[in-house]
Order: sequence, then C-alpha cells, then structure tokens
Amino acid sequence: MMTAGKSGGFAHDPATRGYLVVYRENEVNHCPGCGRSHWFVGRVSAECGFCGTALPLAEATARGAASWARPALRGHSWALDAA
Repeated sequence: MMTAGKSGGFAHDPATRGYLVVYRENEVNHCPGCGRSHWFVGRVSAECGFCGTALPLAEATARGAASWARPALRGHSWALDAA
C-alpha cells in the first residue's frame, strides 16, 4: 500500500529516492555485489558476469519507458491492415 509522504508526494517518488546505482557506458563499472568489472550488457540492463547482479543502463533510464514503445504500423504501405 502506498502512502503519501511529508512533502505530499508518494514514497516511491524517483526524485527523492537518493543514490541510484546504474551501469555507465564507456566507464569502468565495478559490481556493487562482488566488486568485479565483467559485464554482459543488453539494451536496458547490464548483468555482472560473476555474481549476476543486474543494473539498469544510465542511457536507458534517462530516456524513460516511452522510448521503447513500438511505433504504430497502420498507414504504412508495408503494414498489414487488420480490417
């Protein structure tokens, strides 16, 4: 159950949650779980190759969830219209 905090917002407000560990591209990223730096990097997250800790990509979190939405296919000549 979510309850309103002192500032009037909900407790899960991302602006007030504090430090967020993310995987940053083109930097040395040490795993917060084991301290090593071998990663399997995907489109949205990176997973530690040793202990399996998963971190969101900094670039993916900056764009938000709407950037991964599929474009509408209707109206294109190559799209199949389901009538």
